[in-house]
Amino acid sequence: MKIKVTVLLCMLLAAYSQNVVAGTAPPADSLSLWVNGACGMCKTRIEATALKVKGVNSASWDRETHMLTLSTDPEKFKSHKLHYKIASVGHDTREMLAPDPVYNALPQCCKYRDHIQELNDDEGKGDITGSVFESGDDNITIPLTGANIYWAGTTIGTSSDADGNFFIDLMEGAHFLVVSFVGYPNDTLHVSEPSEVEVEFSRAVMLEEVQVVHRIKSTSVAFNSAFHIQNIHEKELTKAACCNLSESFETNPSVDAGFTDAVTGTRKIEMLGLAGPYVQITRENMPDVRGLSALYGLTYIPGTWIEGIQLNMGAGSVVNGFESITGQINVELRKPENSDRLYLNVYGNSDGRMESNILSAYLMNEKWSGSLLLHGNSRPFQQDHNQDGFVDHPTGNQLVALKRFKYSGENGVQSQLGIKVVWLDHLGGQLDFDPETPRDQQSYWGSGNITKRLEGWAKIGKVFENKPFASMGFQLSALLHSQDVYFGVTDYLAEHQSLYANLIYQSILGSTNHQYRTGLSFQADTYDETVGATQYLRRELVPGAFLEYTFNHLDLFTAVAGIRADYHNNYGAFFTPRLHLRYEPIEKTVFKASAGRGQKTASVFAENIGIFASSRSLFLDNNSDGKPYGLEAEVAWSYGLNFAQGFSLGTRESVFKIDYYHTRFQNQVVVDLDRNPREVHFYNLEGDSWSNSMQVQLDTEPLERYDIRIAYRFNDVQTTYGDKLRPRPLVAKHRAFINMAYATLKQWSVDLTWSWQGPKRIPGTQSNPAPYRLQEYSPAFSLVNLQLGKTLFERLELYAGIENLLGFVQEDPILASEDPFGPWFDSSMIWGPVYGRKFYGGLRFRIN
Repeated sequence: MKIKVTVLLCMLLAAYSQNVVAGTAPPADSLSLWVNGACGMCKTRIEATALKVKGVNSASWDRETHMLTLSTDPEKFKSHKLHYKIASVGHDTREMLAPDPVYNALPQCCKYRDHIQELNDDEGKGDITGSVFESGDDNITIPLTGANIYWAGTTIGTSSDADGNFFIDLMEGAHFLVVSFVGYPNDTLHVSEPSEVEVEFSRAVMLEEVQVVHRIKSTSVAFNSAFHIQNIHEKELTKAACCNLSESFETNPSVDAGFTDAVTGTRKIEMLGLAGPYVQITRENMPDVRGLSALYGLTYIPGTWIEGIQLNMGAGSVVNGFESITGQINVELRKPENSDRLYLNVYGNSDGRMESNILSAYLMNEKWSGSLLLHGNSRPFQQDHNQDGFVDHPTGNQLVALKRFKYSGENGVQSQLGIKVVWLDHLGGQLDFDPETPRDQQSYWGSGNITKRLEGWAKIGKVFENKPFASMGFQLSALLHSQDVYFGVTDYLAEHQSLYANLIYQSILGSTNHQYRTGLSFQADTYDETVGATQYLRRELVPGAFLEYTFNHLDLFTAVAGIRADYHNNYGAFFTPRLHLRYEPIEKTVFKASAGRGQKTASVFAENIGIFASSRSLFLDNNSDGKPYGLEAEVAWSYGLNFAQGFSLGTRESVFKIDYYHTRFQNQVVVDLDRNPREVHFYNLEGDSWSNSMQVQLDTEPLERYDIRIAYRFNDVQTTYGDKLRPRPLVAKHRAFINMAYATLKQWSVDLTWSWQGPKRIPGTQSNPAPYRLQEYSPAFSLVNLQLGKTLFERLELYAGIENLLGFVQEDPILASEDPFGPWFDSSMIWGPVYGRKFYGGLRFRIN
């Protein structure tokens, strides 16, 4: 694989150098662009700056017309670099405005913005007021918020407010007012005196006359960020039956999804070949899925609620804490200010699951907006397709509700408030299990889970008017979580109380090339867990401080260096350094590198809850006094290298990328299933543990509206179990992936996803009786998912699909299912799908 990658990179570099060296010098091009300025000193500055840009041979700026005329080498000159360079010395162009601190530092004679205002004031002319609205087929008008209104040929403008209204001053020498809004052709008005205007955009014009030249990508790579971030749009989540966060990555090759066991149906995710709890999962950059909710918490975020997901592989930002080891998944929920007034989703599948979501957003007044998000799902009846005596999926109900408010005030103040409630009641196990009969008085094995969870959070932010580059934010959240779970005759009772606070200040050092964020954080957690008759209490208090500095040079090179200092009441003081680098030598050719430390406390029972669905005895082998579970904290260093090459097929964008990550543990809580098939041991690492993960991916659009994503990933994950270095169990070393999506002009859509997983090591069972022994490695297998969608009447979308189209299932996923109270019972050895072919369908209805 290394040879193939090296050869590919060499071919790319050779092709590029051959194109540059072998070609003859191209003829110079002449170019003119508008640059704002006011005096002869501006002329000197603008021309000198332009001449420093690669590919510019000559430059001349005219003070009267504000036009900069250039002679350029078309193969070397990049226009965006010129705009950036000129704006960075204090002069506005039509594509980029100079930062206010840089402009304010100009000599008084160069203050062209002040000069424009003086002209307007001297003329004493009145103002223009107006409104922008949309009219539909039913002749109902809707105000358009955020329409852009500006004077043609200038950078002077404004935008419409929540009611579609706007206000703009007349400007000397400008008579054409341009009004633009996404999805409509621009409207230009001739205005020469104070007046009141109305601008109407017709929906019929939008549908029939506007040509779409760029579609929003359902998943995109952040080329301009030093962090390696994939932005997953809500459009991506509609490609599959995305009922909750754990099912949101079916069409993404970077995250693996599976099940913890064959009894509870609890889903899990993995990144870089390591378990989901090593991923920091946040909701709008605040801690969310962690602690007792490390696995179940993925189901507490309905997929319909999600507006977008930012997937950051490797070390994350120190601003968000120290717990990120393999990456960060940040979930953005639908916001009150830009959500549909009403959004209804109804879903059902052949396994008996029924689900509905109702989302409502509204404006309370010009400053306050709110939204209500409701989710409910139910599986009322039992099914046993493989006839092993156990229900395929737990029956029961789940309700989730969220209420949030947003305040947009004056003087740059914004705030958010939210509250969320989760209630879950699930019942699984053998078909004849009766929850009303005491468990010690019946011969049937059952499992139950009743969870109650209450969350609340608040955010407040302030952008300083006299320093628009500076802002301050404060985040606060609190949590109460309780769960009553049992597996057979074993009870697992747990409670979790949490408080989180984060204060962030960000500003610049001289110019926007040097930015920083700094602040203070505090995390408090109290856990009370009882397993059987043994109680485990722990309290964690972690105050901390952080500083993150960002250096940007002409958008060619970016460096983000961060450091955290935290004090844990159980583990003492520790530091978390992280570094991210980005280099773009050629446009759309980006190299990134990252390194950083992560630390977390293992919630050994909640993170491995599938172990309870077996007859294994639990052992905590370490005894570090005063430490949670008598175990040390998990500490790892993550290193990453990334290459991304963007290219175009006509007007359609494509991306080829290679990602490599190495994660090495200084300490890890080892979950040892190999020592004895009737036991599970938890202990601190004594030896090596690492993960090497490399992924090659191509996202392309070979034909209009036909998207293809192809990926291959290699995982080499090794951990020392006892005194022997072994591959991590139930992790495929090789994985291949293809996703194809096509949308017609008639509002039909079809999505097909194929994934192939190589063999996985299965924990040793050789000491079991012959009927209960498993092979050392699982077979390779393929999964195919298919979905068809149709949009009707603009507001209504119908969809139907098939999961596991080929019907492949793991045979006998439950060992000794006929004797669940015996010593060989184990439902946690899950390496493949445990459910066969599944059909589903649903609808989405929106009122904008």
